[in-house]
Amino acid sequence: MVDPAAEMRRWGLTTPGERARIVVISPHLDDAVLGCGRLLAAHPGATVITVYAGRPSVYPDPPTHWDALAGFAAGDDVLAARREEDRRALDELGAEPVWLDFVEHQYLPRSAWVGATDTADALEAAVRAARPTAVFAPFGLANPDHDAAHEAAMSVRTRVGEPSWFCYEDMGYKHIPGLLAWRVAKLFRAQVWPTPAVVPLDPSDDRRRAALAHYASQLRALEADWDVAAKLPAPEQHWRLAPPPTGWEALSAT
Repeated sequence: MVDPAAEMRRWGLTTPGERARIVVISPHLDDAVLGCGRLLAAHPGATVITVYAGRPSVYPDPPTHWDALAGFAAGDDVLAARREEDRRALDELGAEPVWLDFVEHQYLPRSAWVGATDTADALEAAVRAARPTAVFAPFGLANPDHDAAHEAAMSVRTRVGEPSWFCYEDMGYKHIPGLLAWRVAKLFRAQVWPTPAVVPLDPSDDRRRAALAHYASQLRALEADWDVAAKLPAPEQHWRLAPPPTGWEALSAT
């Protein structure tokens, strides 16, 4: 094993150059601010790419369980309302929205769910267009759309390579026992070592809270299902994705 002494002082740190143009990949219209709100507040000018921001061909009648919890009724254009929430929230943080037109799984039969292979090409094009120096993707926990957004992001990482890549913890889902550890272990075994990173965040939570307030529909549903208000104070942690230090590769097999 190679002696890490020359490198270890830099482990965990990020550079101003890496943070110059940030892209956050969001499964749904709220996840970026829930998981990266203080990051976005500290780095105005970031781009948020939401994968599942498309309208279904027909909204279910009656509404889905989630949309009903969020306060929507039959005949409402849910995605129009949620995009407006997202636009206002990101404007609060000085971030630019990019909405991909893929439909989230709650509106589709299981056989028609939109997976990572369906979204990767469009996500790659959106990432390249933003010319990022750092990309933050969800760990992709529990929810099928989160998992697919994570897998699509990892595919794009392989194709694009150049910027620094990080994962952020999916708000709510990260508290499911063992799930975050499972994802970290899965990446570790794939020679993509997630390591907690020191990324400057807004020292105050006020701007994130102000941005989150624009997601009125989603906070209503999240509170009903996840008691989200009690979990919002949880620390915002980002993890660098990078190969293991030279000579440490075999540890992924243990």
